[in-house]
Amino acid sequence: MFLTGTMRFNEQGHLEIGGCDTVELVKEFGTPLYVMDEELIRKNCAEYRDTFKRIYPNSQVVYAGKAFLTTAMCRLVDEEDMGLDVTSGGEIFTALQAGFPAQKMIFHGNNKSPEEIKMALAHGVGRFVVDSFAELDLLEETAGAVGKRADIYLRIKPGVEAHTHHYIQTGQLDSKFGLGLSDGQAMTAVKIVAKLKNVELRGIHCHIGSQIFDLKPFQLAASVMMDFIAEIKKKTGTVIKELDLGGGFGIRYLEEDSPYSLAEFVEMIAATVKEKATELGLPLPKLFVEPGRSIVGEAGTTLYTVGSEKNVPGIRKYVSVDGGMMDNLRTALYEAKYAAVVANRKDKEPTEVVSIAGKACESGDMLIWDITLPVLQRGDILAVLSTGAYHYSMANNYNRFPRPPVVFVGNGKADVVVARESYEDIVRNDIIPARLRNSGVREAAN
Repeated sequence: MFLTGTMRFNEQGHLEIGGCDTVELVKEFGTPLYVMDEELIRKNCAEYRDTFKRIYPNSQVVYAGKAFLTTAMCRLVDEEDMGLDVTSGGEIFTALQAGFPAQKMIFHGNNKSPEEIKMALAHGVGRFVVDSFAELDLLEETAGAVGKRADIYLRIKPGVEAHTHHYIQTGQLDSKFGLGLSDGQAMTAVKIVAKLKNVELRGIHCHIGSQIFDLKPFQLAASVMMDFIAEIKKKTGTVIKELDLGGGFGIRYLEEDSPYSLAEFVEMIAATVKEKATELGLPLPKLFVEPGRSIVGEAGTTLYTVGSEKNVPGIRKYVSVDGGMMDNLRTALYEAKYAAVVANRKDKEPTEVVSIAGKACESGDMLIWDITLPVLQRGDILAVLSTGAYHYSMANNYNRFPRPPVVFVGNGKADVVVARESYEDIVRNDIIPARLRNSGVREAAN
């Protein structure tokens, strides 16, 4: 069993997070429940910020909002002096509602709409990460129409394949994201930007994938990007002053997972950039990174209530909980694996291998396959660990289940940052056309 951040078992044998007894949290807020350890989030933010400041002072840490974004999270990120990576009009709006400075936002996405671009320009979003030639045309036209100038990064495919699930590899040539180096598209885009009136190239960006444990792909990507900066200078005279290496740093989901240390990563990246700058006769660029999962992943825990069980003789025992793929899509999507603990009774030894099933009407709705736990009973509280990233952000209403609430916990206090959805919330945007409104009355009358 591994526990993260402020987790501990108290004298009652109950799991505590942020000084809050999870049994009491369940009594107050119900289940499923997302619990975010605010102290651990802030600790992770500070470690990134301070490590980069010490090793490579001309840098900026930018939180990748897609991992987990609420208005409260935006306030926390701003307090921790970090930038914010946004990928949609909805994420921009969320940040603006929280009072997050638009200039500190970096706007990603492979198919930004004209409306999203206008919104970003109107509010002064700091950087647009341009993903295609089509986006360059659209951005030039839209910025010109509203009398604005867009500062951009070009998203580059460095041709680096990270050792991770193929769904979350993004740096290889065959990817929906970015402009290739080997096929000449990236350099063509640089030359096009030089001729545009309403778009200015501020830097280049890459992102090689997610949940990566190997440092070498990051080192290779940094080296490739510095070579491209030198090529840009040689062929166009443009000096690239900002280099964004994205995110993708792995976290611990299971006991055996071994993420690298942040200091080791920063030292390696900084050394690579500095050595290449010296070798190529380039000024040191301002360095940006975009961690998301590694900021919030291990800080999140999802609490469930155990329900029915089912034995399939000679095969396995299923134990169902009151959530599932509606609040954690990653097992179905990526075959993700998780650890879990019984939160309401530490004293029982793990003796039984079970598979944790969700309650959605879908055969693939499984949260954990074949985990050894104490014998579970109806009403037990199961805590699934490391669910802070891509859980709330991917939550859905499949089978019309309401999405769970989110609480920030710290110093013995729990604050709701996202309220639990109600059934009324689910139907709030439904509309019955006039031609259908009386059909139920007619059927009842017949």
